[in-house]
This record gives sequence, C-alpha cells and structure tokens, in this order.
Amino acid sequence: MTTDLASSAVTSDRALQAVRTVRSEIESRPYSIPWWLNGAHRQTMWSPVFRRKEQLRWKLRPLATPDDDELRLHFAGQGTGPTVLLLHGLEGSVRSNYIGGQAARFVDRGWTAAVMEFRTCGGIMNRGKRMYHLGETSDLDLVVGHLAEQIDRRLLRGPLYLSGVSLGGNVIAKWLGEAPNRVPSVVAGAAAVSLPFDLEVSGPTIDHALGGFYTWRFLRTLRQKAVAKEAQYPGCVDRELVERARTFVEFDTHGTARLHGFADAWDYWRQSSCGQFLPAIQRPFLLIASQDDPFNPGAAIPHQTVQQNPWLVGQFPERGGHVGFVGGKPWRTTHWSEEQVERFFVGLERQQSSR
Repeated sequence: MTTDLASSAVTSDRALQAVRTVRSEIESRPYSIPWWLNGAHRQTMWSPVFRRKEQLRWKLRPLATPDDDELRLHFAGQGTGPTVLLLHGLEGSVRSNYIGGQAARFVDRGWTAAVMEFRTCGGIMNRGKRMYHLGETSDLDLVVGHLAEQIDRRLLRGPLYLSGVSLGGNVIAKWLGEAPNRVPSVVAGAAAVSLPFDLEVSGPTIDHALGGFYTWRFLRTLRQKAVAKEAQYPGCVDRELVERARTFVEFDTHGTARLHGFADAWDYWRQSSCGQFLPAIQRPFLLIASQDDPFNPGAAIPHQTVQQNPWLVGQFPERGGHVGFVGGKPWRTTHWSEEQVERFFVGLERQQSSR
C-alpha cells in the first residue's frame, strides 16, 4: 500500500509538472479578435452560419446502457495516436461544425476521434424515460469506462483525452470533480470551451440575450423532444406548460426538472453547475471562456478557483462570444479555441512521451 501511494504521488507530481510546462505554451498564444468580426453576437453566430463543415468519415458504434437504452458513439480516424472523446453542446450532434473542426485536427495528427451524442440528439429519440441535461454525468461515465476497456484491449490507442463544448464542457467538468478518485487513470487530460460555470446566472441571461433569440432557437427543438418523450411516457413532463414555454426558466421547470427529478429550474441549475466541482479536479484541465459570452456572463468565471487549483489552466479573453473565438480572414478563418485545445493535449502527450 505504501509503495502504491508513493508511486501515485510521483505520477501526480510529474503530471503537475507537465501542466506547468504546457500552461506556458498556452498562455503565449492569446486570442486576438479580428476587426471584421468584433462583436460578441457576431462571434457567436459566425460559425453556425458560415463555417465550412469538415468532411470526416464517421463510423457509428451504438453502446447499450444499463436502462435498456443506447448511446450513439461515432469514431473517425483510428490512427496510431491517442484517443480524444468529444462532447457537443446543447442540441448539437456529431454534425455540429465545431465538433467536426476539432475532430479533424486530431484525425490529421493520427489520433482517433470519438463523439458521444447525448440522448435525443443526432435526430434519434431514445427509448428510456430520460433525455439529457447539463448535470447528467452517468452516460459520460459509462462511455469513458467503455473506451478505457477498448484501450486496455488494444482496440483503441491510449491515453484518453476529453473535450467538451458549452453543455458538454459542463458535463466533463462536473464528472471530473464529482468523484476525482474514481476517474480512470487512462484519462490524461480534458478541456472545455464556453462552459457555464454558474447556471443560476447563465439560465436567466440567455433568456434575455438578443431579445430572447437564442432561447427561441434552442426551444424550437427541445419542446418537440419533450412532447415526444411525454408521448412515450405520459405525464413525465407537463406537456401543456412545456408547449407554452418561452424561456429556459419555464422549460427547465416543467420539462427538464420534472422529467429528471429536480424541484424546478433553479434546483436543477443549482445542482448541475460545474463551478462548484472545479476545486476537486485532479486532471490537467483547460478552461476556455470569453468574458463577453452572451450566454455565460464573465462575472461568473471563477478566476480564484482556477488560480488555486494547479490542475486547472484558464484562458479567459475579454472577447470571443460563445463558442466563437474566430480569427483570420473572412475567406480563411481560424478557430483559436480549437487550436488551444489541440495545443494543450499535444503538449501533455509530448511531456508524457519524454518521460
């Protein structure tokens, strides 16, 4: 036992040294907003509307769940390098352009990219009496365990890295901090972009941002899914109030909270916010969030927590919007947050290989 503890301490010291080394490289590449796309809403909307989608060959491999449902896992690359698991944001899927953009970077490096689609996403209604939400981490836990087994059997190459965007980033951060001692050793690092640290702040903010436009856009499909779920399991949500919902406060109270056992939207947000879990994280973790994010106010960024936990590397530029961080020229854009995630993981891998 004493030998195991000593070995674990040495491993942690080496990992923290790798974080310090890679942090310097990350901090030397700050984000610079281009003159032609200098507003938070413009940054937020550019990629969904104008970005060219990457053409990757994804292979679907469904994974059965303990509750007689399934998760849709997509794989691309299967090269000789490590594996990176990508988690999309609210109402996203493997087809989201930020997923394709990030995946393509690692596939080009010879890594394997895997995407977990949350239940009901990707155009498929799941069978179980549940959907997905910001605090639901059991599916991620199942998938990480599955990938760890695949790596152990040499069907995939390790180590494993995790990267999430917005909702997906919140899920990763919460999972890493909920039970840090149970995170498999194969998980070598993680990253999250535009994650909501405090949902009690972010929820009402998005409801009012741009006159409610963003909420309207998301609720168009979320309401349909909740109604479809109620058809599967009558009474699991308040169908009438869900159909009338025009804010996330209303939808999450009568849909998300009711379906998943929370008292109301505020209780759901309070329990699901990842900020409270950050102090316990014990894996290299890159956090990227702009201070002008129209969904997640800069005032909610936990600067002090990030400074106090040596495993965390924070990148919080003044501008960049929500999952924006677009740079370059209009006809040849760059995507800084994706570059930084790639730089972080590759840097950690380089440090690991040099030992």
